[in-house]
Amino acid sequence: MPSELIINVTSRETRVALLENGVLSELHIERESDRGIAGNIYKGRIQRVLPGMQAAFVDIGLARSAFLYVGDVYTDSAAESLRSVFRDEQDDPELAGDAGYEPRRQHSVPIEELLGDGREILAQVMKEPIGSKGARISSYISLPGRYLVYLPGIDTIAVSRRISDPAERERLENITRSIRPGASGFIVRTASEGATEDELRMDMDFLVKLWDSIQNRVPAAPVPAMLHEDLSVSLRAIRDLYSNSIKKVTVDSEATYRNITAFIETFTPQLRFSVELYDSPVPIFDSLGIELEISRALNRTVWLKSGGYIVIEQTEALVVIDVNTGRYVGKGNQADTILKTNLEAVREIAYQIRLRNLGGIIIVDFIDMEKKADRQAVLSTLQEALKKDRAKTNISGMSDLGLVQMTRKRVRENLRGQMCEPCSHCEGRGSIKSVQSVVYDILRAVRREAGTHSEDKILVLAHPDVVTYLYDEERDYLDELEKKFHKKIVIRADNRNHNEQFDVFSH
Repeated sequence: MPSELIINVTSRETRVALLENGVLSELHIERESDRGIAGNIYKGRIQRVLPGMQAAFVDIGLARSAFLYVGDVYTDSAAESLRSVFRDEQDDPELAGDAGYEPRRQHSVPIEELLGDGREILAQVMKEPIGSKGARISSYISLPGRYLVYLPGIDTIAVSRRISDPAERERLENITRSIRPGASGFIVRTASEGATEDELRMDMDFLVKLWDSIQNRVPAAPVPAMLHEDLSVSLRAIRDLYSNSIKKVTVDSEATYRNITAFIETFTPQLRFSVELYDSPVPIFDSLGIELEISRALNRTVWLKSGGYIVIEQTEALVVIDVNTGRYVGKGNQADTILKTNLEAVREIAYQIRLRNLGGIIIVDFIDMEKKADRQAVLSTLQEALKKDRAKTNISGMSDLGLVQMTRKRVRENLRGQMCEPCSHCEGRGSIKSVQSVVYDILRAVRREAGTHSEDKILVLAHPDVVTYLYDEERDYLDELEKKFHKKIVIRADNRNHNEQFDVFSH
């Protein structure tokens, strides 16, 4: 079944779903109130250089200062060394067009000799602000188009490693080298496979003119100022996700439909007939079952078809995924049951990592496998399952205990971070105190109140379940406290309190 892009637009939110074989594989959300800034270009000012961290804080006009690492400071010598990085880099060079790409640049010059407080700088956002961290920026600019990525100031030509045919790679490199202006740098994207010289030239001309217009605005722009805003999420999806495997784009907004068709006619006119306007009264995500998949992606536990399950625990920098056999008992021996559960879990884990956009350090705790061949089979299956993921992922291998440590590039907030907020009851802990624990907290508070105040009555306000427990299980102890301190203890239920909240005061 071909892949599809489904775009749902409301006045305040746009959601783009990538369906592969009818299954939701990626979800991109952009809200008007917090539109993403990755890819935007700013004129900023250095606030503070930190020699000890070889980094600097930069004011680009956001609530939190942006972070600039020494390796992201453009110099002519560093740009020259970057040419060899693109020739030798094991990662796909096309990633240079993605926000968050970090080629291995190294400076022999310390940052305090490159930058000074108060200096103005032109920089591009590589990573969105995540949690308490400010945006990660770079003074290396990359402008992605449909077929090419423009790298101003870097004299290099590189071809996406996803184009495997040597003859096609050579053809595209030769065309790009022959039509580029001067010693400018370009990366040939996967989407360019089969593209004509005219199509590449049109894309190149657009990117060069875009860069010229950005540079022309720099002298008169105030500091800080945004000089270039990346495309909306719907147009970015057309530019970055649309490939030969995607046969249709369906959008439920007439205005967005017009924007997309105009964009396609500019960049890829041969695709204009693949865009459809959805006009059914049933919401588009409901009709395709996407809303159910989104709800499932927010759950902590994900059940497997066999009866096993995985548990996904997220922190700010670490994700832990635990695999369990659950209800699955298998039909053969225990080793076969464990292997089958782990292999089924691998496919679900790769799917959930991509769908939830999990990033940072990821630890997967597979069920222990005694045979080395079984561990290798699971690891190989995981590596294969992650190939569809556009984000850079590194796997460090599997331990004898079945633990796999991997890292995945984190560019924007994960799905839970975008759609959820900490629970007002547990304050993000994921659990709350038991009723019994809260009751004992109340009894200790009553003793403190009785011993430090002279009033003859103590009032306790608590959740109804807590009040019930106090009366049913601790009535005798309350009577003892009343006799000991010669005070009346009055307990009242208050539905406005959640289970952990209570008030104890004298009056």
